[in-house]
Amino acid sequence: MAIQWFPGHMHLTRQAITERVKEIDVVIEVLDARLPGSSANPLLQEMTGHKPRLKILNKQDLADPVHTKAWMDWYNAQSETRAIALDASEPAPTKRLIEQCKLLAPTRGGMAKPMRVLICGVPNVGKSTLINSMSGKTQAKTGNEAGITKIEQRIVLADDFYLWDTPGMLWPRIIVEKSGFNLAASGAVGRNAYDEELVVLELLLYLQKHYAPMLEARYKLGLSAEEIAALHDDELLTLIGKKRGAVMSGGRVNLQKAAELVLTDFRDAILGRITLETPAEFEVWLAAGQQKDAERQAKKDALAAARKKNRAPRPPREDGGVKKPAPAKAAAKTAAKSGAQGTAKSAAKPAGPKR
Repeated sequence: MAIQWFPGHMHLTRQAITERVKEIDVVIEVLDARLPGSSANPLLQEMTGHKPRLKILNKQDLADPVHTKAWMDWYNAQSETRAIALDASEPAPTKRLIEQCKLLAPTRGGMAKPMRVLICGVPNVGKSTLINSMSGKTQAKTGNEAGITKIEQRIVLADDFYLWDTPGMLWPRIIVEKSGFNLAASGAVGRNAYDEELVVLELLLYLQKHYAPMLEARYKLGLSAEEIAALHDDELLTLIGKKRGAVMSGGRVNLQKAAELVLTDFRDAILGRITLETPAEFEVWLAAGQQKDAERQAKKDALAAARKKNRAPRPPREDGGVKKPAPAKAAAKTAAKSGAQGTAKSAAKPAGPKR
């Protein structure tokens, strides 16, 4: 099941970014440090072209520090790209951000050529909280749900540094299936676009393999890491539901309630510092998604070609395309026309005097 979410206001954001980027010096993309590959918007790459980019791995305090370091190295190895990690406790993020932007665009700065920066990110990535921290006042609405920011706004961080904030935006079609689940688990996707139980089952599959001790520490399952990893995902969710009291009458587990508990524990880092993907894993997922998408497009093109072939144009008629009425029909039509004209003339002729 592929998770997709691209409501109307995101289309408007796409149009606004396309226009704004023409006069921008640096593009800042705020990523979720727990899913740095899945939260990077491929549509943004397409729209901003070769503009220098600063990748901010936000919420690093919620992510696995070892994997955060690996992701920063991965992004810093790309051309015209720099990466830094931030979190809500950063005392002076503005200074670091301005320094990095000046390294990417060294010819900009001063009142004559102020730095013009566009900041983007997927929904619920912590962008608005970061902006408020940088500006020292509440300029952007915040909330632990997707789609809080709705309009573009300009924020002055220094006399020669202008920051344009844009609403959170995903992309029209997510081709990496795993990315859709990770985005939903992080809260970047609207709740009406996914099934929470399915998202949590996918999340548990990854946690069983990589973070089983954290599951044991939180839910007191009474199992070793190996035993937790060996459980079927729905068995694990049922067991967590029992341990956390998500039980209905008759002893049945409320799986929806259990899923909500696990999502909350992950999003609030109650489970611990977790990262849901490594650069190597994401590259494998991306390659598989691109291959599957190419196959889908090939089938679509083949179907369109077959339909076009079946709709071959008819050969031209010998009469040049002008339809001639049959002789009998033509005669009847002429007689009817003559009769109608005669009637019309009779009606138009004035009546003579009565005798």
